[in-house]
Amino acid sequence: MADNQSSFSRFLSFVDDRFDDLSAHLKRRLNLYDPLQILPYRSYGTVNRLYVKGRVLEDEGIGRHTDKDTIVNNLLNMYKRFESDEVPGAQVRVSFEGKELTIITDDEGYFILNLVPATPVVREDLWHEVELSLVSAPVPMMEGIRASAEVLIPPLDAEYGIISDIDDTVVRTGATDMLAMARTVFLNNARTRLPFAGVSEFYKALQLGRNGKRNNPFFYVSSSPWNMYDVLKDFLDLNSIPPGPLLLRDFGLQENALVSSGHMGHKFKEIQQILLTYPDLKFILIGDSGQEDPKIYREVVRKFPDRILAIYIRDVQLPEREKIAMDISQELDADKVEMVIVDNTVEAADHAAQAGFIYREAIPAIEEDKAEDKGQKPGKEEE
Repeated sequence: MADNQSSFSRFLSFVDDRFDDLSAHLKRRLNLYDPLQILPYRSYGTVNRLYVKGRVLEDEGIGRHTDKDTIVNNLLNMYKRFESDEVPGAQVRVSFEGKELTIITDDEGYFILNLVPATPVVREDLWHEVELSLVSAPVPMMEGIRASAEVLIPPLDAEYGIISDIDDTVVRTGATDMLAMARTVFLNNARTRLPFAGVSEFYKALQLGRNGKRNNPFFYVSSSPWNMYDVLKDFLDLNSIPPGPLLLRDFGLQENALVSSGHMGHKFKEIQQILLTYPDLKFILIGDSGQEDPKIYREVVRKFPDRILAIYIRDVQLPEREKIAMDISQELDADKVEMVIVDNTVEAADHAAQAGFIYREAIPAIEEDKAEDKGQKPGKEEE
């Protein structure tokens, strides 16, 4: 079976490569190129190494999201995201605090660089900007194409880090129902997608912690493809949810992509890399019962004993999924890690306050945020 999957994946990869070659040839012949852009991704690093990732693409003219965008607007923009015209072989200059390096984009237009700064980075700020400029490209380009990549470096006095899922944990997606999920993803935008009630204030309370410095770092791990990056980034920003690196999934027909880049493998790999990068930092994990989060987090606890402070799992109200989460929660009792299954954000916040992760004084703001998100008065139960 594995051999058949591998052969099929190689065949699809071959077809995809040939289609890209033909498309590039036609564009060169007809000079149909759009203006180029650098799309940087929020990432993370340490005082001695910054992880920089981004992509060089043709600018498809995707407009800024508004709450008045029609279904047709949203569908057209989503088509443009997935029909992205990547620019392989482009040369990008990466500059940080007087140090410069250049890197060449791969076949899908991505560039990935571990940048070692000339001197250790001062940790006074949570975020640090890396300057990017497009030096050359194998297609016509304008001069002066630039962008800034945001890199998170947790300060020394951070109390803990938070790793959160996005779909059906932060934003309502309906990932357990393919039709509902497709409707949400393709017919909405960053302004019209809905956050779960109370998430913004709860996450801000976790970022604040108990030292009052608002410097506990967030990391968002999702199985959404990189094509959705701008939607998810704008969604977090528009809803005042603490920013963090967005660690999404490669989407394409590369060899073995159909076999090895699944939901569980991708998420576990990204979480493992975060914990390895910050060996002295403990973490809180947040997810939902709809897909594989409880199983993934169980494996994280086993791989990294004594590194996980607590796990919060939002119940998606599917009995079979809830049972899996409850069984795993009982298993983790032996590891002395609480996996708390909650119906709403306030329940998670109550536990976090009892455990000493956040101030109990933050609870009323979370309750009010929850009520406002649901159009309720404070104190009324969430449906």
